[in-house]
Amino acid sequence: MPDIKERLSLLWLFALLNYLYADVLALFYFVGSPSSAPHLPIWALLGSAVLMEIPIAMILACRLLPFRVNRLANIIAGGFMTLVNAFLTFVLPLTNGDFRDPFYPAYVWFATIETVATAIIVWQAWTWSRVETDRLVSPLRSARAGA
Repeated sequence: MPDIKERLSLLWLFALLNYLYADVLALFYFVGSPSSAPHLPIWALLGSAVLMEIPIAMILACRLLPFRVNRLANIIAGGFMTLVNAFLTFVLPLTNGDFRDPFYPAYVWFATIETVATAIIVWQAWTWSRVETDRLVSPLRSARAGA
């Protein structure tokens, strides 16, 4: 079984690929639609860039951060991404009518997978114990000490 750092990193990669592919499909949908594509303001583009930087950074952070900071970063980042994704997918479209958009079912499909992935990240980080980390690291330390 992979160690928790590797598992969390892989989950972040999985979530990120789903975010990106959903955005690629949305782009194809907008470019191919008969109506004009929406032009996003600079603040929306910057907000999207910052939002996507979180899972990108967490892929690396999971592997490099020490236990306590790593655990906290995964709980905070995973919780934040779960809440933002759930809001943008399930709350906002109901208030502005976007649920009628033909692309919405595909978006919900990806968003559900993304939300489950980030919720699992939070759960894995929440239940991650120092004992599990020490048990995996101890054989490496003793092997190095004996060499």
